Amino acid sequence: MGAPEPEEPAPPREWVLHVDLDQFIAAVEVLRRPELAGLPVVVGGRGDPTERGVVSTASYEARASGVRSGMPLRTAARRCPEAVFLPVDKPAYDAASADVMTALRSLGVPVEVLGWDEAFLAVRTDDPVAFAGDVRAAVLEATALHCSVGIGDNKLQAKIATDFGKPRGVYRISSRTWFDEMGERPTDALWGIGRRTARRLEELGIRTVANLAAADTTLLAERLGPTMGPWYRRLGRGVDSSPVDATPYVARGHGRETTFQHDLVDWDGVADAVRGLARQVAADLAAEGRPAVRVGLKLRYAPFETRSRSRTLPAPTSDPAELAEAAVGLLDRFDRSRAVRLVGVRAEMPPPVRLLSGG
Repeated sequence: MGAPEPEEPAPPREWVLHVDLDQFIAAVEVLRRPELAGLPVVVGGRGDPTERGVVSTASYEARASGVRSGMPLRTAARRCPEAVFLPVDKPAYDAASADVMTALRSLGVPVEVLGWDEAFLAVRTDDPVAFAGDVRAAVLEATALHCSVGIGDNKLQAKIATDFGKPRGVYRISSRTWFDEMGERPTDALWGIGRRTARRLEELGIRTVANLAAADTTLLAERLGPTMGPWYRRLGRGVDSSPVDATPYVARGHGRETTFQHDLVDWDGVADAVRGLARQVAADLAAEGRPAVRVGLKLRYAPFETRSRSRTLPAPTSDPAELAEAAVGLLDRFDRSRAVRLVGVRAEMPPPVRLLSGG
């Protein structure tokens, strides 16, 4: 018998890639301070773990000690006392993110930016794994930052696949392998399902992704809503029809917040803090040249209970005095008998107008 004939190469087809920078903020800090390489690094607040603040990110070495994003800095210090704590430097992360996205766009494919450290790519290729390798190499060469890449038939599959490939890896999940990879995993392993929804599904006897995929659509619609119920079932089947949208990202709003080092019981002081934050938000709006149409106020009571209120403005504005007046006015809708730990002000902007060319 002769040698078997070689297999025909797979024809090019559409794939979605999800690119996620590995420990992005911590990695940017290590690039600026090479002596920190291999050490547990925690970034958050003003970088002082004796102050109130939360972890923005932690290096893998710190995560090994149980440090997680959103954790109070004081808790992080107890879990990893040898960690190096650094303050948040947003401009540095903005600049690094811009370089990453420029590198991705240089590949000549649609790029949908998700945030500082994430993006979707759409590519037509017969070898998505090789292309993913090109992506990782392009980002590393341009920024000295490492990333992981997930590959899928759609955005849902690609996003989930990335976690399988971390750190510094590539992983593929397709419709053909979906249930082999995901079927026995809990429902909150799906992008779009959090712990609260997972608990509601479990009350219906739906514990795994396979359970969700086989669930009765009518029951899900009745219990979880006519829109969300069927959508959760589609997630369970690995279905996602949303395209990769290369439209440049435009912020929907700007927000500022501050954590008090001591709980405030003087609500005149709370109002002063709100005014100061509103002025900062107004400056952000002015820099972008877009007014606000809605203002929101967030308060976190001691010890850690958060409430928020918002209102639509009488007319679009970026005037600091008007924004401050609107934000302070929202204080009347909060319980003033309680001590306040954190205050945040957010202004929402109208979507940008798209000009359509006529024939």
